[in-house]
Parts: sequence; C-alpha cells; structure tokens
Amino acid sequence: MENSIEQQTKEFEVFGLKIENLSVYYGLFLILWGVVVSLISGSNSFTSYIPSILGFPILIFSYLSIKFTSKKKMFMHIVVLFGLIIFLGGLDVLRSFISGSAFENYWADISKLMMMLTGLFFTYQCVRSFIHARKIRELNN
Repeated sequence: MENSIEQQTKEFEVFGLKIENLSVYYGLFLILWGVVVSLISGSNSFTSYIPSILGFPILIFSYLSIKFTSKKKMFMHIVVLFGLIIFLGGLDVLRSFISGSAFENYWADISKLMMMLTGLFFTYQCVRSFIHARKIRELNN
C-alpha cells in the first residue's frame, strides 16, 4: 500500500524524463526536423518550416516552466496547446490519403504524418501529466 502511495506522489515521467524536460526535447526535435527536412528536400516553401515554427514556443515555454516553477502550470498549459495545434495540423495528411494523392509531395506528407503522430503522443502525455498532478494535489489536501 505504501509503495502505491509513493508511486502516486512521485513526479510524472515519460521515458524517465519529467514532462517539462520531454517538452524541451520535443521542441528541439521539431525545430531540427523543420530545418533538416527543408534542407534535404530543397524546399523554398515557408510551410516546410512549420514544425520548426511550432517547436519554438514549445521549447521556450517548457524552458520557462523549468526556470520559473511557480508558473509551471500556466507555461505547461501553453505547451500542451501547441502540442494540440501540432496534432491538428498533422491531421491534414489524412486529406492526402482520402484524395489518393498521398506522398506525391513526399516530404510534406512525411512531416504532416510526423506532426500528427508525435503531436498526439505528446498531447496525450501532457494530459496524463496534468491528471497525475491533480491526483497528487488531491492526496495532499
């Protein structure tokens, strides 16, 4: 019984990382993805940098949540909002599948697929983290 209470009061982790740290890595991943895919594909399109553009606020606000722990809740809610936007933006890949033009623009569809899958995973983990934090608050009251 004591072990389960100890596990419940332990900070939420994904892959051994606190959610704020995972968010920093996710933001960096998105920034690098947009730059690398734009370079590899030779794209001159602004849209190829969308993952990078959305990764910057995740990186900044997750860093701020680490730096200013008293504002962590607010900053992490902003972070998860961007995660949700990434997921929703990635859903555009379904339009390519429905219209039968999937992967005609290979790099664009790969980026959308990446955004859909990682955005869903990231948003899900953030929601799990929020639920965990709420349970801890309830246990402490």
